Amino acid sequence: MAKSLFRRKSGTEAEMSFVDHLEALRWHIMRSLLAIMVGAIIVFVYMDFFFGRVVMGPTNKDFITYKALCWFSHKVGLGDAMCLADINLKLISTEMSSQFMMSFTIAFVGGLIVAFPYVFWEFWRFIRPALTDKELSRTRGVIFWVSFLFFTGVAFGYFLIAPYTVNFFAAYTLSPDIQNTFTVSNYIDNIVSLVLGTGIVFQLPLVVYFLAKVGIVTASFLRTYRKFAVLIILIIAAVITPPDVISQLIVTVPLWFLYEISISIAARVNKEDLAEQNLPEEWS
Repeated sequence: MAKSLFRRKSGTEAEMSFVDHLEALRWHIMRSLLAIMVGAIIVFVYMDFFFGRVVMGPTNKDFITYKALCWFSHKVGLGDAMCLADINLKLISTEMSSQFMMSFTIAFVGGLIVAFPYVFWEFWRFIRPALTDKELSRTRGVIFWVSFLFFTGVAFGYFLIAPYTVNFFAAYTLSPDIQNTFTVSNYIDNIVSLVLGTGIVFQLPLVVYFLAKVGIVTASFLRTYRKFAVLIILIIAAVITPPDVISQLIVTVPLWFLYEISISIAARVNKEDLAEQNLPEEWS
């Protein structure tokens, strides 16, 4: 980037001292935390709804994903092959303060998800002064796309990965004499990890875009190592999903699609950079 992060645009550029820089960062963080807090308070006030209908949604046989998969299974002539059985999930609380603390966890995560566009906007305001006018013109809409990919990933994790994960582990037993009983904190930790994890993973195209802009990756590099990327995607799918083929495909296909999109994005960035330098495309 042509400008230092220690500069700020305000008609005429003025150098910011290190202390001024930290002060600006502190206020960006404070405003972000305030936005998360407001979202958390809203979630906390309506905790009965968020816990009973949202957090516990994947444990309900009437959950929208289960209905949609069963409908699709019958529509394509597979019968009940994709219909999930009733979930016999029992949750317990083994610590006196467990449920109380979990309500704060749910409120904070909910507030973070709701406030994510604003939090990223604050982050963007912090790094924006370091960009040139040309770089700014190329990053128009970045807040929308980052937020869109994050919410898409969150929805993907919640509506697809979480239901399969809950169903699989609730039904899996080494012996019929062993009954599955999970703690509520363990259940919530898994749901949060899946939802936020996929929200972050879905940022892959934008990460590749910025890496391509600074010259760390190229489209040819991504194509060369595509088979290794697919292997990594398969490993990720195996780790975050139950060990069944359908669940792993549900995760693998979208991640592979994101990788292919990333290749196209990198190719476009490389082409633009080469055009600016008057170099042939074979150099990319």
